[in-house]
Amino acid sequence: MPFPDIEAVAPDRWTIAPATKRFIRPATFLPHHLDRIKGTEFGSIAEVLKGFRGNYETTQEATIGYRLKNVDLIDGVIYAPKSSKSLKPRSRRLPLYAAPKEAAKGALFESWVGNRWFGNWLLDDCLTYPLADEYGTPVTTRPITRGHEPQYARKLNLKPVHVGDVHFDELILFRDKGQNEGKRRRAIQIREKLLASGPSFLHHPGVFILRGSKGDHRILSNEMEIAQGFASKYGFQIIDPIASSVDDLIRACAGARVVAGVEGSQLVHGLTVMPQDAALFVIQPADRVVSVLKVITDRQGQSFAFVVGEGTCESFSVGWDDIDRTLDMVLK
Repeated sequence: MPFPDIEAVAPDRWTIAPATKRFIRPATFLPHHLDRIKGTEFGSIAEVLKGFRGNYETTQEATIGYRLKNVDLIDGVIYAPKSSKSLKPRSRRLPLYAAPKEAAKGALFESWVGNRWFGNWLLDDCLTYPLADEYGTPVTTRPITRGHEPQYARKLNLKPVHVGDVHFDELILFRDKGQNEGKRRRAIQIREKLLASGPSFLHHPGVFILRGSKGDHRILSNEMEIAQGFASKYGFQIIDPIASSVDDLIRACAGARVVAGVEGSQLVHGLTVMPQDAALFVIQPADRVVSVLKVITDRQGQSFAFVVGEGTCESFSVGWDDIDRTLDMVLK
């Protein structure tokens, strides 16, 4: 039988950042593109449409700290008496284990979504790290070795202790899901730290960040054609993140008026450092439309625009005319 989540039964908890009221502005889009949506992720179609349409007030939940005593972290799952919390899928089928021999104290800053997607690691876990550093010794089960992660870790001075199966005499956890004012301030501090660590940059019309066929498939069949349209008509830079360093990405995105590309974690390179008055322009397949990145632009007071292509994640396309009309609305 599944245990209750540890957060629900933790006896020692405190508020780090209070809940925040926020007005959600509408996205920029062509109305008929809503009719193209066939499927969504991380929310129902109704929820995603509500976020795109905006014009309502929401409450962003508080950031909460939790202190636990005498818990075991085994195979990516934290176990306490009659409660548990999963950080990643178990590698073993049954949750049976011997008591760990190693004991420690620490503050955990990783999340299930951050372990799954690079974009959530950079947008969420890296923002929780300063809390872990403030309240204890930052610990993680996740080696920071994939892709651009080591470069970001050096720039952000992330120095967590990596742990495997371990007993915690004391463990601090954080519920840091709400995009409240405290989290917004931490995001600004992360941006300033990245800009200070990177090369100089100039303000310019925009950047198109290629996605290609890497990661979970969202394959825009005419991606290069669309990217070239952004470049030739609007003076955008085109950058391939796979072939670029973090310094290259900061230089391209830090001064961009618009960051554009297919929906995915590669856009987070731009979203993390783009100016406070910039816009994110997202191209999405009809069977996997999400509003997650709009949640971040809403938090930062930035603009969000999107188009929905025709086809599926495995291969979809979008006409330049729809891109052009939508971008014209963004730039007015």
